[in-house]
Amino acid sequence: MMRLACCAALLFVLRLLVGLPWYQVIPAILIFYLGSGGWHFLKIFVKTVGRDLHAAGVLLQVKMNVKRHLREKNTIPKIFAETVRRHGDKTALIFEGTGERWTFRQLDEYSNRVANLLLERGFKDGDVVALFMENRSQYVGLWLGMAKIGVEAALINFNLRLEALVHCVNISNAKAVVFGSELNDVQMFCCGDWDAKRVPQGTECLEPLLDAAPSHLPSRPQRCFTDRLFYIYTSGTTGMPKAAIVVHSRYYRMAALVYYGFRMTSDDVLYDCLPLYHSAVIGLFLSLLCLTFFSPPSCSIFLQIVQYIGEICRYLLNQPVRDMEQQHRVRMALGNGLRQSIWEEFMNRFNIPQIAEFYGATECNCSLGNFGNKVGACGFNSQILPFIYPIRLVRVDEETMELIRGPDGVCIPCKPGEPGQLVGRIIQNDPLRRFDGYVNQSATSKKIASSVFKKGDSAYLSGDVLIMDEYGHMYFKDRTGDTFRWKGENVSTTEVEGTLSRLLDMKDVVVYGVEVPGAEGKAGMAAIADPSHSTDLEKFVKDMEKALPPYARPVFLRFLPEVNKTGTFKFQKTDMRRDGFDPSAVPDRLYFLDSSRGRYMQLDEEVYRSILSGKHKL
Repeated sequence: MMRLACCAALLFVLRLLVGLPWYQVIPAILIFYLGSGGWHFLKIFVKTVGRDLHAAGVLLQVKMNVKRHLREKNTIPKIFAETVRRHGDKTALIFEGTGERWTFRQLDEYSNRVANLLLERGFKDGDVVALFMENRSQYVGLWLGMAKIGVEAALINFNLRLEALVHCVNISNAKAVVFGSELNDVQMFCCGDWDAKRVPQGTECLEPLLDAAPSHLPSRPQRCFTDRLFYIYTSGTTGMPKAAIVVHSRYYRMAALVYYGFRMTSDDVLYDCLPLYHSAVIGLFLSLLCLTFFSPPSCSIFLQIVQYIGEICRYLLNQPVRDMEQQHRVRMALGNGLRQSIWEEFMNRFNIPQIAEFYGATECNCSLGNFGNKVGACGFNSQILPFIYPIRLVRVDEETMELIRGPDGVCIPCKPGEPGQLVGRIIQNDPLRRFDGYVNQSATSKKIASSVFKKGDSAYLSGDVLIMDEYGHMYFKDRTGDTFRWKGENVSTTEVEGTLSRLLDMKDVVVYGVEVPGAEGKAGMAAIADPSHSTDLEKFVKDMEKALPPYARPVFLRFLPEVNKTGTFKFQKTDMRRDGFDPSAVPDRLYFLDSSRGRYMQLDEEVYRSILSGKHKL
């Protein structure tokens, strides 16, 4: 009876989502059943039907909501206005740095002042203003106020300096910066503590200007749900950052899928310390009715936080154990990038019942969510009804990472257990499937491929390699740009980094490939943050031999005080790749793995020349 009820519910959802009549749905199910392995399919069905029905219900609800917002020509400010009407006196923001609390009504009034001030200064629909500032309550009010009059915010990483900062402001065509640096032809406003001696000439203090501005809602431009809201920049792990376009409907979708998918409620409080220019945070504001933002936290207070990026979890595990770790009311840790090697250890040590891991880039149309607390998974795709959510893992060439196509020119889907690149079918008139790309059109074109699912279609290329098990659970494997080939084998830098970091008591480890003249592929190199020179190389080699296959063990080691990271804790490898293993170009300690002795030896100029000449074999 239970299976019959599940089948009936599944058929009903299928009819709603796809629009097929019952007499077409039943044969489709039977054909799929017969063609997918019979009893094996039944086993998958029984184990995943509950998960898939929940996901289908979430997609249906979000799709219906999006259609309504499109029909009513809503925008994020209009949706926010309804929240203010219902919850005006409820706390919206708590900023830990100052202890200040803003209600939804106060946030609404502040954003109105921002909108009126910009109108008074001549800003109009379609103009861009760059936000270059650290976390504070005003951050949300600023971009929300801009959105009310159609001004688009460029959310710039406050860690950027010099050329990268100028590049990000220039590509957005910003007409003003809050707060800025020495830039030409833009207005500059300072938000926060004012010190005229420390700011560039011509800068204006924002607070008194806003105090004098009207707090009523200004007249709104005729904008729709698919218009641009703001720009979020890629992290710039390789090359200059790109400005990804976020439209109103995408912002809503990011928030709604998380809210409904992970069964959140209006009483939930989200604790967060991640920078507000980052999409993992900014897309959640609509989901929750009370957010707490932290300044860069100490590990002692971080245990209260439930939003994470994977590297932060590793940092926490490296801290001394404290009794308070289990004394909290956290029911869920929400984020992405938590490595499977430390997943259960993190849950057990900090007493966190659920890891709500998700996958998704700022601009992608193939987001995933681990709704079922499956260890190590970043999401799933239904094996019962895979066509409802048009994403897929497709085969790629192991050496070049180019898409592999069949005789018909269409990409070849991966089987369970086979790594492949994640792609999402683009349907531009569907807000759930559209791809808005970047401000730079050439960068947008590079992320689109044709004839992926079928002849003549187009799909978004994630650039990430994932693996799917027989039940549809997806596991992140690596980024296509971060793999390298050595001794005929592909090496996953993410996997090796996780293993080496665990062997080295959670030290920062960056793994990449370097070219060696005369050698096939690239030799592995590990840059290890070791300011105290505490690494026991003899023990490290023994532990590594147990944990890694020979081809994945780094040939070279580089010990340095710290490794450079982006504002979202991603390692920056470009410069280290360029340095290679040349002692004259690298100021840090270098070692190479002498396979004949089974140990790491110091790499000096003489040994370096011997490797280049081919006398010393690796």
